[in-house]
Amino acid sequence: MSTPLTNLLQVNQLSKHFEVPVAGGWIQRSASLRAVDGISFNLNEGRTLGLVGESGCGKTTAARLVLGLMKPTAGSIVFEGQEISAMRNAQWRSTRQRMQMVYQNPLGALDRRLKVIDQVTEPLKIHHIEDGRTQTEKAQSLLGELGLSSTHWHRYPHELSGGQRQRVVLARAMILSPKLLVCDEPVSALDVSIQAQVINLLQEIQEKYGVASLFISHDLKVVRQVSHNVAVMYLGKIVEQAPPEILFKSPQHPYSQALISAIPSVSHRKNQGRILLQGDPPSPLFLKPGCAFATRCPLAMPVCSVKEPLLTQINNEHFAACHLVTKDAAC
Repeated sequence: MSTPLTNLLQVNQLSKHFEVPVAGGWIQRSASLRAVDGISFNLNEGRTLGLVGESGCGKTTAARLVLGLMKPTAGSIVFEGQEISAMRNAQWRSTRQRMQMVYQNPLGALDRRLKVIDQVTEPLKIHHIEDGRTQTEKAQSLLGELGLSSTHWHRYPHELSGGQRQRVVLARAMILSPKLLVCDEPVSALDVSIQAQVINLLQEIQEKYGVASLFISHDLKVVRQVSHNVAVMYLGKIVEQAPPEILFKSPQHPYSQALISAIPSVSHRKNQGRILLQGDPPSPLFLKPGCAFATRCPLAMPVCSVKEPLLTQINNEHFAACHLVTKDAAC
């Protein structure tokens, strides 16, 4: 009998709006940019949620909100059963150390003035965890587990390869024994061969330490490999969510179908079935009523330009926000 999963992170109707100046006329005006607009998801301990979508859809903003790097406009974030979106005190700082980020550009995330060993021990010093000797021993042990030998410990970031730098970033994140890793395009800046090594390393870390992961990526093949659940975002909203084996086999939202059809394949027949979207995404500053994807959707109906579709449950694990989807739709 399998052990029931424990809910670690709950995001409920989370929104982040920015007031942006709009040019035109003598009177200065502003418009509301809805970078994240009412998204909800749950993440269990030791599981990975993949967040996908084209550039500008709000993936990174959602990640920064979860980590408390931005204050949400609306909604709530519950971590380990505790509401954290409005907290900014000592208790929040204690909670925050159990949530760490793995960045897209490892060289930019590291301090070029500090040696590897000093970068990894720095979080322990900031939070006053252990004495200096124990901090160094813990960092050396973790670096060794992540494939960096003693020859790398006293090097500077510019003396390492891209894959080695990303291992240092992982070590610095894992040194505090977090419960959640937020990975923002963690392999996009690496060579393909190194990408596979880092992805395998992330999976090994999750299996060994039981850490949950919010994994943001444009690479759908990577997301399919690492994720237990996948959420597709479009202009600040989640338009479809399902386990990868369901989503990639039978996507229900036209936008998801277009994304998945664009995955390269060795099969010439599959490549011929690619769905090419026409037109450009609407301006996020001036969204019209109805479905934001309607202007690009090959299956758009009159109702799509009038009424916004809600995220509809297709079955226990599959949700989609599309007027073509009904509760009894087959997967």
